Amino acid sequence: MSSTHSPIEVTSDELRAMSPEEQMLAGAEADGVHVVHRRNRFPIPGTKAEKRAERGVAMCFLISALAGVGFVVAFVAMPFHWHLPGTPQTFRFYTPALGGLLAVMMLFMGVGLVLWAKWLMPEEEVVQDRHDEPSTEEDRLLTQATLMVGIDDTGLPRRSLILRTLGLAGGAIATVPLIAMVGGMIKKPGKQLEHTLFTPNPKLFPPAGLVPLVYSDWRRVSPDDILPGGIATVFPGIREVGADGKTGVTSASSPTLIIRLRPGQKVEARKGQASYGWPANAPEYVAFSKICTHAGCPASLYEQQTTRLLCPCHQSQFEVLKDAKPVFGPATRSLPKLPLGVEVGSDGRQYFVARSDYTEPIGPAYWERS
Repeated sequence: MSSTHSPIEVTSDELRAMSPEEQMLAGAEADGVHVVHRRNRFPIPGTKAEKRAERGVAMCFLISALAGVGFVVAFVAMPFHWHLPGTPQTFRFYTPALGGLLAVMMLFMGVGLVLWAKWLMPEEEVVQDRHDEPSTEEDRLLTQATLMVGIDDTGLPRRSLILRTLGLAGGAIATVPLIAMVGGMIKKPGKQLEHTLFTPNPKLFPPAGLVPLVYSDWRRVSPDDILPGGIATVFPGIREVGADGKTGVTSASSPTLIIRLRPGQKVEARKGQASYGWPANAPEYVAFSKICTHAGCPASLYEQQTTRLLCPCHQSQFEVLKDAKPVFGPATRSLPKLPLGVEVGSDGRQYFVARSDYTEPIGPAYWERS
């Protein structure tokens, strides 16, 4: 409900002669704000109880600041390279650590602000009338006084411990997103986003250099392993030595799905990719990147009856018999296809190899904008 109120009965000179507290109260009444109840949490400044409350608030801000420092340290120092399942998974703590530290930083900043208001700032209850009159010179002076008293109520001028820890926490909150944005751009990616570990490597696999396909436990993949209508997640059989001396695949671009078609099924291959399956003349096995072309999630749910490959993150669907063409959901690009071949192992069995690397970039639609 709107209400009108009479102009204040004190002049500018009288207001200037008042204390900030008196100005604030007079301004509140002049603006239709009635202070029903107001008292300081600690009428006597500097008591032990006040110091305990101040230290509690400062501790929250300090924890927030330390979490921000921890975020920067984790961002720079923690291992983050992906490793093949079955090898040391130290990278798996990277994202949870960043998320956890960021949550702690924001949580304790919020807790500190709430406790500051509840423990240290004056307890106040007011009722305000609504009005539409323009501000006068006296109104502006009263507003200025209200702001000054508000700053004094926070106790910052005399609570240097809170001021310092709040500055640390605020600095951490301002620094963390800057570190995350700038840190990701320090090292140029070069062409590492354009190739995977399926690139032929004559040095490791002479003479042709064809990279074998392996399971997560490093067993080689044979056509006999997969039943009609079945799928298998496979990786390039290259063991890279990491900084920790452990070996394993460290490229997250590697996961690939091999699908064995059911009898009578035939893939409508995209131009130039008719021979990418195996056998080349009448493919029974096809292999696609497991990385969804929408946002990089694992597209790994295969429906035999509909021959659709589903991504569980955003519900994109790819029609396998149309060379993994997207038919539903946000993905707009087909899953890249890996050229398959076989070679005979020392035990006389046939095993899959990659005849070449993927002939188009894997991963999200970033590539369509490059």
